[in-house]
Amino acid sequence: MKEIKNQVFDEERALYGEEDAVIRGCTFDGPADGESALKECSGIRVEDSTFRLRYPFWHDRGLEIDRCKLTEGCRAALWYSQGIRVTSSTLGGIKALRECHGASISHSTITSPEFGWRSHDVSMEDVRAEGEYFMFESTGLRFKDVDFSGKYSFQYIRDAVFEDCAFDTKDAFWHAEDVVVRNCTVRGEYLAWYSRNVRFERCRIIGTQPLCYCDGLQLVDCVMEDTDLAFERSHVEASLLTSPVSIKNPLTGSHISIPAPTEVIRDIPGAEGIVEVKALKDECA
Repeated sequence: MKEIKNQVFDEERALYGEEDAVIRGCTFDGPADGESALKECSGIRVEDSTFRLRYPFWHDRGLEIDRCKLTEGCRAALWYSQGIRVTSSTLGGIKALRECHGASISHSTITSPEFGWRSHDVSMEDVRAEGEYFMFESTGLRFKDVDFSGKYSFQYIRDAVFEDCAFDTKDAFWHAEDVVVRNCTVRGEYLAWYSRNVRFERCRIIGTQPLCYCDGLQLVDCVMEDTDLAFERSHVEASLLTSPVSIKNPLTGSHISIPAPTEVIRDIPGAEGIVEVKALKDECA
């Protein structure tokens, strides 16, 4: 396998079309402001390198990025690529991942607005991320131990599982479909409006007006804090360990089990969902 080591590249398409190569200790920077350094490559491993120029990894296949730094100037770093593995790296710059297939990111930090749009089969583990419109319209997501902050995350996603994560985010999971959120903390306003077949298991949900206009919504052994006007116009099946501040207009066919009385607002036709006060098992023992 070819080795490229300790070099500086600044020209456009510096390593265009490279195949089966290891790039170590290199810097992609300089006055020429070259872009698309590793476009149309395959079988590439990049280690201990720094990227400050735009569009470095487009249309690549079989790409490994380990212990690398993609700076804020490294705009739109990974687009239209497949078979990506990122470990122990920093991904910066707007739109760092877009329309990629089969990406695995672990032990890394992401600071990137509009990250992950329309990508498929993306996994993350032990990742700290921030940005806006995170993972918009993506499918096949498998996230574990991801700590995310930023507005408008996970909108229009499908087929996703999130475990042991912490999300501080407004307008998250809007229009999401076929999603499981397990053992997570989700903090923010207007959670998961217009979603379909979303299931929260043993989660902590914090913030105003969550889970409205939902269809096929499920909550299992969840804690809700400072959650007023919950479940408006939703079809929901919920067993809660704490009671929301208020519940508004759960639709007929819904069933919500809460441990203590709360305000239930019904001011539209068809809002006849059952709200049942049911003592927790350990309180009955």
